[in-house]
Amino acid sequence: MKFRKLLVTFGAILLFLSCATNPFTGKKTMALVPNSQLFPTAFAQYDQFLNENNVVKGTKDAEMITRVGQRIAIAAERWLNANGYQGYLNDYKWEYNLVNDKTVNAWCMPGGKIVFYTGILPIAANETGVAAIMGHEVAHALANHGQQRMSAGMVQQGVAIAGNIAIKDEKSRNAFNQYYGIGSTVGLMLPFSRAHETEADRIGLYIMAIAGYNPDEAAELWKRMKANSGGQAPPEFLSTHPSNDTRIANLQELAPTAKKEAAKFGITSFRE
Repeated sequence: MKFRKLLVTFGAILLFLSCATNPFTGKKTMALVPNSQLFPTAFAQYDQFLNENNVVKGTKDAEMITRVGQRIAIAAERWLNANGYQGYLNDYKWEYNLVNDKTVNAWCMPGGKIVFYTGILPIAANETGVAAIMGHEVAHALANHGQQRMSAGMVQQGVAIAGNIAIKDEKSRNAFNQYYGIGSTVGLMLPFSRAHETEADRIGLYIMAIAGYNPDEAAELWKRMKANSGGQAPPEFLSTHPSNDTRIANLQELAPTAKKEAAKFGITSFRE
């Protein structure tokens, strides 16, 4: 019981001392690593990645990735400015690159450094599909999900270290390490990651709509993702991501709200 109280106190102190505000939810989030440290590291890693991979330049697909990314970034800034977060993106350095790789993936590093792999383009199928992916990835950066995941990992590791120091009996310590490792991952870290994915889906849907792309396409994209996976996926509770069916249902439900949000910015029709 004393040890549990120690952990709760430890976590509360960390949260109190190191919090940021998510502009899209208004909620406090963990920020044990400030963006002033995180962004330069991410930018350096991004440059190294580009140097070590085959970046596609000058093609219609590469130009589309940049065009969509710029529109999504502008839409995000419009939303943030309209909601009282002027200057929020001052330290972001947007960059969009297409990399020749069969991997079906895209990602955005903290601070706005984005990569699309050519392998995801057939599933995107069209520019609006690319916008759905871009919106989701940009949303991760806007909501500082990378910062939160790193902070959560530090807390998880810190509790593990504290447990090993506090528990003197070797048998009890071994049991703690076994159950804490599984319990903290399945019970905390994986749900934490799934919540980020769901949040990025919602934010991404809004900003793609504000950028003039039809948010209905996001659910269609995930239907194609599901078909491409062949139905092969771990159970949702063991995954970092919601299931395809969960995402499709959520996106279909949220699309009308995203259109209403876009209408606030004068967007009432969408690009084909």
